[in-house]
Amino acid sequence: MSDHIVTSFDQELRELRNMIAEMGGYAEKSVADSVEALLKRDTQRAKAVIDLDAAIDKLQRQVEDRAILIIAKRQPLALDLREIVSALRVANDLERIGDLGKNVAKRVVAIHSHAQPAQLFGGFDHMADLVLEQLKQVLDAFAQRNVEEALSVWRSDGEIDAMYTSLFRELLTYMMEDPRNIGFCTHLLFCAKNIERIGDHATNIAETVHYLVTGESPAGERPKADNSTDLVDLPVPAK
Repeated sequence: MSDHIVTSFDQELRELRNMIAEMGGYAEKSVADSVEALLKRDTQRAKAVIDLDAAIDKLQRQVEDRAILIIAKRQPLALDLREIVSALRVANDLERIGDLGKNVAKRVVAIHSHAQPAQLFGGFDHMADLVLEQLKQVLDAFAQRNVEEALSVWRSDGEIDAMYTSLFRELLTYMMEDPRNIGFCTHLLFCAKNIERIGDHATNIAETVHYLVTGESPAGERPKADNSTDLVDLPVPAK
């Protein structure tokens, strides 16, 4: 009888992991497609990303319901409890990533009729590639319980911040040089911030992997390099 209980509990944990894996796949697609829609000004792809968010939200609710049921039924301890708590944390971060992908997609729909200078999109592709790489890496780390891979993502968060600051500076310069760019560039600034925030959530997941395996958070301060708030007082260029 006890073997049956253990097997059933293991199956429940596997199902929870599978739900997180499915949710992670949706989150990666949301990010990739929203950025692709932005770079190609593809409103149909953007609308598909907006629709996809409902599936991510539904999965998060299912993860929460399943986790609460397992805790109530099994009263897990130690590593088993950490696994369930970690699944809840990761599901929350993935749901937020889905929201941020949807936010980028909404901006694509909003600006599709604007004049769109191609040079303004230069920094997005590189930053999005790095964010997607980190998201994939950290989801693999979670699936494999790989602390070193998770810490690699955690340590590289500052690189995304630095890229965001550079992009912020570039867009701010366009806005100051020509007031006609302000509306369009404001939308792009929100897109850039959403992509940067996706990187933050990937870093959150990395911290969760470390907690899951070791029972502790990573030592030291999270690397940060977002200096965009220092740029708001840039002088207006002379005409």
